[in-house]
Amino acid sequence: MSRNYKFHNPDGTYFVSFAVVYWIDVFTRNDYKNILVDSLSFCQQEKGMEIYAWCIMTNHMHLVFRSINGQKPELLLGDFKRFTSKTLVSAIKENPRESRKEWLLERFKQAGAESSNVTNYQFWQHNNHPIELWSNKVIFEKINYIHNNPVEEGFVSNPQDYVYSSARDYAGEDGLLKGVVVAR
Repeated sequence: MSRNYKFHNPDGTYFVSFAVVYWIDVFTRNDYKNILVDSLSFCQQEKGMEIYAWCIMTNHMHLVFRSINGQKPELLLGDFKRFTSKTLVSAIKENPRESRKEWLLERFKQAGAESSNVTNYQFWQHNNHPIELWSNKVIFEKINYIHNNPVEEGFVSNPQDYVYSSARDYAGEDGLLKGVVVAR
C-alpha cells in the first residue's frame, strides 16, 4: 500500500472512503443507513471522533474526521467498522422484509472466507484510503466532493436535499447527525 494511504499523523484530519465488499448496494434501506448514523453519533459522544463531513451512498461511505481524545485515528475507524459490520449483518439476518437476505449473507461469508483475518462474515472492504487533509483548501475540496456525491449519482438536485449527508448542516439546516463541525 502506498505511503499516501496510511494514517501517519495521530492529530490529523482525514478523508476516508470505505465500501461494502464487492460494492454491494446494502444502503438502499434506511434501517441500515440509520445504523451507521447512530454509530457515528456514538463515536462522536463516546470515542472522541470529531466529524467535519459524512455521506452514506448505496454501497460506500465518505467521512472527514479527526480523533480528539488521543486514540489513533486508524483504531477509531477500525472500531467503527468492526461494530457496524457485526450490527449490519445481524440487522440483515433479522430483517423479515429483506428479500436479498440469503444472497447478501452468502456474499459476506464468501468475502470472509477469502480474507485471512476474518472468521465469518466480512461486510466492509479492508481498505480505507485515508488522506490527511493538510490545508483548508484541501478540506473544502473533499467536503464538496462528499456533498456532491448524491448529486452526481442523480439522487438529488441539491446536496442539502440528501438526508444521509452533512450537506444539510453546511446549508444551515439540521442534519441527522448532531455535532458536525462545520468548517468555515
